[in-house]
Amino acid sequence: MAQLGRPRSFDRDEALQRAMETFWSLGYEGATLADLQSAMGGIAAPSFYAAFGTKEELFRETVELYRRTVGNIPMQALMESATARAGIEAMLIAAVNCFCSKDKPKGCLIVLGTMNCSRTSGKVQKHLLTLRLRRGEQIKKRLERGVEEGDIPGNADVAALASFYTAVLLGLCMQARDGATRKALLATVDGAMAVWDALVSKSRQ
Repeated sequence: MAQLGRPRSFDRDEALQRAMETFWSLGYEGATLADLQSAMGGIAAPSFYAAFGTKEELFRETVELYRRTVGNIPMQALMESATARAGIEAMLIAAVNCFCSKDKPKGCLIVLGTMNCSRTSGKVQKHLLTLRLRRGEQIKKRLERGVEEGDIPGNADVAALASFYTAVLLGLCMQARDGATRKALLATVDGAMAVWDALVSKSRQ
């Protein structure tokens, strides 16, 4: 029985992982088709398009891979800790570890992937913005759970608290990409947690 097509000569999952790291390192517009093909094992253009579609479709797939794997580690730490404070601290430490991994690009794909893009990339910019806002909402929900469980005062300004720690998380990403050491970033985490009591004691206006 005749074959309907030539079998793929590459491992799709491995190629997707390499594409994710290329976008993570170079950004959506910075990563050219040639960069992606080279990183993905020298895949030819016809095979590339047959397996992944357009560059935008590939990018969205790699972002989903990142979100399910590396990007989920800090959020998992946030949600699984016993108290809201412990969750915030665990999230920030996990983020530092992810941002400073020796065998991965520095920083965060969801934060850095479309930082410098033209208007023609508006759809992917909006997609990553949605994911970043979702992270902020996850932090806020964990803090609200802390209020419900009694480890955060009921009159605390949870929205302001969430905004502050979301900003810290984003700042750690930028510092990591700019070359800050893990030790320096963990010192920033210590400073952010040192002001916890003062922040939770502030009432909503």
